[in-house]
Amino acid sequence: MATWSAPGKVFLFGEHAVVYGKMGIAMAIRPRVFVTVRDTKRPSRAKSPYIDNCFEQMGVIGSVYINSQIPSSSGLGSSAAVTVATLAAINDEFNLNKTREEIANMAFEIEKTVQKGRASPTDTTVSTYGGIVLITGGSRRRLPPQNMHLVIGDSLVSHSTSRMVEQVADLKKRHPEIVDPVLDAIQAVSMSAIHQLSNPRELGRYMNMNNSLLEVLGVGHPQLAKMILASRQAGAFGAKITGAGGGGSMVALCPKQLKHRVAKAIESCDGRAIVTAIDTEGVRKEKNV
Repeated sequence: MATWSAPGKVFLFGEHAVVYGKMGIAMAIRPRVFVTVRDTKRPSRAKSPYIDNCFEQMGVIGSVYINSQIPSSSGLGSSAAVTVATLAAINDEFNLNKTREEIANMAFEIEKTVQKGRASPTDTTVSTYGGIVLITGGSRRRLPPQNMHLVIGDSLVSHSTSRMVEQVADLKKRHPEIVDPVLDAIQAVSMSAIHQLSNPRELGRYMNMNNSLLEVLGVGHPQLAKMILASRQAGAFGAKITGAGGGGSMVALCPKQLKHRVAKAIESCDGRAIVTAIDTEGVRKEKNV
């Protein structure tokens, strides 16, 4: 058997806009998904279209066991991490000799299939390579790692990425004169943020701007708004929705000495706080227990 793990992610800038070819900046975070695959004659029923597609694409049959530190449907890239780790474990267990790049590309195609064509390569790229990744259209580039102090707030409100992406697409179709400039503004924020990755105070301001633009797109949620405002009041440099919105999670960029204060502020709003930082490794092989 082979066990591999892959990290979750937060979107620092550009979610929803990346679906339309705009720039996005995402970062791998330390909570991980661990996947063990064993070569067996009888497949196990994973009850997950992501895992089923992994075995189908690789052309093998096996059993799978998953241990996730990432809450599902929370906007933290759990489906991408599961897909990447499963592909890597299958690749190892069956000696298929796929490269890391091939695994990233295959994982994206699987996400696109399951999410009915509206996925972006952001989540699967970040889970595969780790670090901070700049996504522009079909190109992917790792940016220099930064020592950011982050607190994630899980709203505990489940959401559907595909449904939220479809909602924005519908709004764009009905009101292109409003939505297109908003997507351009998100792109402008992302472009400005690239040059401030080592300046947390300025980066926080851009996160706040990005969040306001996401609210215009209709992907906010009252619980997210409460946690975002509480984080800022507790001393965060900036805070925003991360991922598809409509529930799921937010992320706050904090001074090191205030991250636990920000976490308490999130929990006081009935959210689940996760104090985290960058994960630079991406998908990796684990020792079998």
